[in-house]
Amino acid sequence: MIMVQSYQKPHHEIMQMTAHDSFLVFDRIKEVFDFPMHYHPEIELNYISGGKGVRRVVGDNLEEIDDKELVLVGPNLHHCWEQHNAVKKQMREITIQFSNNLFETSFLSRAILRPIKDMFFRANHGIAFSCEACLQVEPRILGLSKMDGIDYFLEIFSILYDLSISRNQRILSTSTVEPDKFEHNQKLNILSDYVRKNYDSKISISDVCELLNMSNGTFNRFIKKNTGRTFVDYLNDLRIGFATRLLIEKDRSISEIAYLCGFSNIANFNRRFKKNKGCTPTEYKREFLGIKRIL
Repeated sequence: MIMVQSYQKPHHEIMQMTAHDSFLVFDRIKEVFDFPMHYHPEIELNYISGGKGVRRVVGDNLEEIDDKELVLVGPNLHHCWEQHNAVKKQMREITIQFSNNLFETSFLSRAILRPIKDMFFRANHGIAFSCEACLQVEPRILGLSKMDGIDYFLEIFSILYDLSISRNQRILSTSTVEPDKFEHNQKLNILSDYVRKNYDSKISISDVCELLNMSNGTFNRFIKKNTGRTFVDYLNDLRIGFATRLLIEKDRSISEIAYLCGFSNIANFNRRFKKNKGCTPTEYKREFLGIKRIL
């Protein structure tokens, strides 16, 4: 195990979850891990098979992983997986994402669910589960993308409980996220809610400046400080996030999806998509075995 400081500027990943979703499950075959260091307010459970030699970075922890691994990453904790010394040409990755407020505190405070509550607290540093725990839940994780409805919800909840009481859990990062740095920024939350509700329409900087009662210059400094991007990049990244969801879930043309996500120009959509995801919309759709959501 090597302890390091993050050597990349973290990328704020905008997820395609809505307030009505419980879980998102991504099931994909990868030839290369190339997504940059990133963070997001959602909790993430990440399973990898065939990943021997891949390097995992979570907070200030950096390790080369074995063939299989299972890691829980808490809200806004910087993380990424890098190709490094990967041996296999194809690796399977299954990622389960859910909001950190999906389960109310009063619900998790009940005695039988206390292990899950404690696990979520430890996840603020990142948790690597033992090989035994990974193998125990592996068949159930592999079957998630084929499930639906309440069975799907309950199976994920059951997996989380079994992991919470598993032995030999290992904390990864010595550092964690500063309290209130992300979730409690009221103006950023107002902006995020507004953009998520109107991403398919034309949004101008003057609109959001009026919404937040800020001058143009103040807003530009605000958005750059809080997201690391300009507002145009922030808006387009969010639109691309919703486009990836439609590409996987809906049988629609790429031009139709581009229009539904607020892009009036298909060439601009394709260019933005490739810049954001490193591949074309068609290639992205082909990469996934399945994605499910609960509404």
